[in-house]
Amino acid sequence: MKKITIFTDGGSRGNPGPAAIGVVFCNEKGQGFKNYSEFLGDNLTNNEAEYQAVIFALKKFKALFGNKIAKTSEVEVKSDSELLTKQLKGEYKILEPKIQALFLAVWNLKIDFKRIKFTLIPREKNKAADELANEALDHKAQIQKLL
Repeated sequence: MKKITIFTDGGSRGNPGPAAIGVVFCNEKGQGFKNYSEFLGDNLTNNEAEYQAVIFALKKFKALFGNKIAKTSEVEVKSDSELLTKQLKGEYKILEPKIQALFLAVWNLKIDFKRIKFTLIPREKNKAADELANEALDHKAQIQKLL
């Protein structure tokens, strides 16, 4: 495995409010081969959801491919969150205590990889991950209506 690109998105309705994530794994040719979405719960901010998406993605990579492949892989995490990408690159300070804890979780996970690059992309280039996050939020809302 040479390089994997992972698109991540987190969203919160209400900010804070119900939140979910979407994650898309792509091969070297840019073809998606694994999609994930997950409802995170209530009373989370959009920024918390964005971080949770990256944490989920890195953990899922290690679960799918193992630590040995992680140590030899280059991973590019693409997100449309300026705050997330700039904080993970050390360009923005992290003032919020909840975000500081999530930043540390990402930092501890990235140690297991040969190289991780965080890239800011426009929203329109992150549609697949965004749709997955919204599907998880819509599905949770639909279940609550049925109850």
